[in-house]
Amino acid sequence: MHPALNIAVKAARRAGQIINRASNDLDLIKVASKGQSDYVTEVDQAAETAIIETLREAYPNHGILAEESGLAGASDAEFQWIIDPLDGTTNFIHGFPQYAISIALAHNGQITQAVVYDPNRNELFTASKGRGAFLNDRRIRVSKRTKLQESLLGTGFPYREFDHIDSYLAIFKELCQTTSGMRRPGAASLDLAAVACGRLDGFWEFGLAPWDMAAGTLLISEAGGLVSDLAGEATYLETGNLVAGNPKVFAQLLQVIQNHKGNGPAA
Repeated sequence: MHPALNIAVKAARRAGQIINRASNDLDLIKVASKGQSDYVTEVDQAAETAIIETLREAYPNHGILAEESGLAGASDAEFQWIIDPLDGTTNFIHGFPQYAISIALAHNGQITQAVVYDPNRNELFTASKGRGAFLNDRRIRVSKRTKLQESLLGTGFPYREFDHIDSYLAIFKELCQTTSGMRRPGAASLDLAAVACGRLDGFWEFGLAPWDMAAGTLLISEAGGLVSDLAGEATYLETGNLVAGNPKVFAQLLQVIQNHKGNGPAA
């Protein structure tokens, strides 16, 4: 395992312990609102602190982009960690067991290391650029389904910004009628990990933050899948709009989305 990936795994497991302990006493957790349907808890902050301490100890000069504390270190640093200490906070607050820790390392803007850790199932997804993707040390691949009609897709409903909800719902309606089904579990990092290991055949969402998808997108590409923005380009970390899947399903899913793009967000 790459040394940086090893440190990221250590950080994710530390955060997982904090989250698991807190999940036993949800009634005691202080919750603050960052905006419409957007919450932060003291658990997010404690988990993020534990992650940053672990990373800083090993790599004091690396930049950090973290959901709760923002940017630390130079934004143009050669190496930058991109962290979501608790992806799926709303699920966590409700005791709905679908949330994860997401940690990625970017080298000159390219994601090179990725960890997504599900503390509920003790499932650890990892990837290093050029070395494949793994679930608990077992190599994973995207699914082999070739038809959109047979596919199970993941998505994320708009919950913060509703400018493009009509376009989103039009896409959702078409896909409901032309796939095996749609799932919205509520933690994008885990949805992307599910695409990487073949549990989902594809995924799409508008308006994601970099920390929601940085690790998950490397998992998918290292597992043989494709990831793009709505124009089929690789600028999804900037635009926040994401389409992903195994190669065959990806192409068909992207086509459906592009057919509705007139009223949707920019790529």
